[in-house]
Amino acid sequence: MCQLLGMNCNVPTDICFSFEGFRRRGGDTDHHRDGWGIGFFEDRGCRLFLDYQPSAISPIAELVRNYPIKSTNVIAHIRKATVGEVSLANTHPFRRELWGRYWVFAHNGDVKDPPRLDGHRFRPVGNTDSEHMFCWLLERLAERFVDFPAEAELFAVLRELAADLAQRGVVNFMLSNGQWLAAHCSTRLHYIVRQAPFGCAHLVDNDITVDFSEYTTQRDLVSVIATQPLTDNEVWTPMAPGELLIFRDGMPMRP
Repeated sequence: MCQLLGMNCNVPTDICFSFEGFRRRGGDTDHHRDGWGIGFFEDRGCRLFLDYQPSAISPIAELVRNYPIKSTNVIAHIRKATVGEVSLANTHPFRRELWGRYWVFAHNGDVKDPPRLDGHRFRPVGNTDSEHMFCWLLERLAERFVDFPAEAELFAVLRELAADLAQRGVVNFMLSNGQWLAAHCSTRLHYIVRQAPFGCAHLVDNDITVDFSEYTTQRDLVSVIATQPLTDNEVWTPMAPGELLIFRDGMPMRP
């Protein structure tokens, strides 16, 4: 299946270190060769980089690896195609507008019986089950709320919709509107919260070590979420099947 990577911080931070390990899983240290993508939120804007080439050899991935874009919410994906051909239209993450903000979504899993799309505002461009689910999810949110609801209400509905999707198959996903990042685990997701005192981290997929104390302040909080842990000398927390976490300002919470 595919793999996911997310980052949520309380201050704009680059994801270069984590992305260096993650991208190698796209055709080098792992077999996810069917495209990749990454989305960076910057205030209300969103940079989205997509390529149907394997991330381990993609020139666009090389650009991202060397370009320290600072963001408080990032979602990345490397694809192993199960539904839909290898194409740019089927490459995650997907982006749509709702309530005057961009929303970005990436999915790992396989859903044989996706819910019926009966709305007209959100429609898939490609033919993956993932984009279909994203459109369904946003359609349901738009039906429930005319404009941005209170966060407690929004998260309650999101938890309900995630549970509905999870009954239909394997639904590990990440969703963000630039204000927070939601992560839902169906089978496998891990996260780590980096905070003071910061130490060194060593990548699983490349022999690279970074000392975060050289690049951070005492108040920095950085959560990294990934399908499989990216480092081998840190303690990552596995999420439980069916668990939904909201990451905000670098910390997780259960809605």
